[in-house]
Amino acid sequence: MKLPAFKSLICLVFASFLWFSCGSTVLVSTPVENIDSVPLKISELTEAEKKNWGHLDLVSDTIPGMSVDKAYNEIIGNRKGKKIIVAVVDSGIDLEHEDLDGVLWTNKGEKPGNNKDDDGNGFVDDIHGYNFLGESYNEQLELSRILKLKLGDAGLQARAKAEQESKSGEAQQNKQRYEQILQAVKNADAAVKNYLGKDSYEKSDVMGIKSEDQELQQQLAVLKQMYSFEESIPDVIETLNGGVKYFTEQLNYHYNISFDGREPVGDNPYDIMDLGYGNGNPDARFEDESHGTHVAGIIAAERNNGLGANGVANNVEIMSVRAVPNGDEYDKDIALALRYAADNGAKIINCSFGKSYSPNAEWVYDAIKYAASKDVLIVHAAGNDGSDLDDPNNPNYPNDQVNNGPEMADNVITVGSLEQKYGSEMVSTFSNYGKINVDVFAPGGKIYSTINNNEYDFQGGTSMAAPAVAGVAALIRSYYPKLSAPQVKKIIMESGLSTKSSVVLDGNVEKAKNFDQISTSGKMANAFNALIMADQVSKGKLNL
Repeated sequence: MKLPAFKSLICLVFASFLWFSCGSTVLVSTPVENIDSVPLKISELTEAEKKNWGHLDLVSDTIPGMSVDKAYNEIIGNRKGKKIIVAVVDSGIDLEHEDLDGVLWTNKGEKPGNNKDDDGNGFVDDIHGYNFLGESYNEQLELSRILKLKLGDAGLQARAKAEQESKSGEAQQNKQRYEQILQAVKNADAAVKNYLGKDSYEKSDVMGIKSEDQELQQQLAVLKQMYSFEESIPDVIETLNGGVKYFTEQLNYHYNISFDGREPVGDNPYDIMDLGYGNGNPDARFEDESHGTHVAGIIAAERNNGLGANGVANNVEIMSVRAVPNGDEYDKDIALALRYAADNGAKIINCSFGKSYSPNAEWVYDAIKYAASKDVLIVHAAGNDGSDLDDPNNPNYPNDQVNNGPEMADNVITVGSLEQKYGSEMVSTFSNYGKINVDVFAPGGKIYSTINNNEYDFQGGTSMAAPAVAGVAALIRSYYPKLSAPQVKKIIMESGLSTKSSVVLDGNVEKAKNFDQISTSGKMANAFNALIMADQVSKGKLNL
């Protein structure tokens, strides 16, 4: 399930509305000592920095980006690299987007629109990838399906029932709170417009109002609080409407035990041998189905074409594999999606999804091992619950080990999320973490990228951090194609930047830990350093 990072917003908004009663290696260029001495950035980010912060350099810009621009300027230049196919297993992608249409993978063995499997790969008309969801999109969470279909043993069903009841009740409360706050903001907005006699206004207008009217003062206080969350009141209203929609969908689909989102597909999603479903069109189907498009843009939006965003990697072809609905993905779809990507030439698979229950996890484990046999690197988002994944009570599937045991394959890298602000608050409040279960951190907070209909927007989540790392992996595999998937994984982990500083986790200062203790590598992914190390490994000057 792709998870919007609403958690931090809920806490901030509710805290402001108390009346609503809210319950290092020698090869890297920047050693740890230099990072720990980097001054904290005091000034606000410019618009250009906000849209590109994940590509900036920590030392020169005091922003915890991945030094992507530096890598292009000082290492890549005009070098020619090998084309790398990166599969995006996600929601559908807008295949006609102006910043993606030039980087799409095209299956040259297939003739479009003839309803035949021309290349004999078992999939009909898969020109730019495959669609395992058919015409479906809204879905339950796996825990709701466990209850509906009585999957697993009594213990599993009892745990799912307790969580379903708790979280559906929480969703109902959150929906009501968002509706209350939204109405308060709308009322205040209307009152200020009426006072000013204008249809629109700026923050300075609000701050400049002097009135003895107590009711107006209360309305002004509401708006002033909102300016700490967004730059304009229309943006606040849009965000709050998004919150209402999000929690409404949770109630209508995710936690609704009677809902059946799979019916349009026509298969049995719990029978791995029931094949032949879906179709060859992995385009986005729904107005709000923009997650896959945003992820694809982070990896490979056409660089320096004068349009909205630059992807991390050049020399990339994006394979769209539509397998992640608005709800929890099915193990069957993910297993088949991984195999499809591996069989059709992908060298990197981005997986910006995850869930807490996986009744048929073994199907996915087998697919991960199959991808490993094909030398495919899988990049997975750590998840957005603000949880320690090393705690057995906080599983996040798919993973590459069971109960903190040894990794079953060496081709999976799991990514946590960073924010724009270097220092104690640079780990996103929503980001999961774990010394065993998270490998590295990368920019994931408020990332600007492509969305449907030739548009661009900011989105946040470990879903955005994973494709940043997938982009770095694509750069390595493009310019050093003889390196294996395990080598690429190790390079990304070993070449990153670290710090000895303490960071706040889950937005709670009481959970603070040293940054180097919240992931296996203890580091932030860095494209510049990764390419330096890749060069050394490829020349045999360094063994990993």
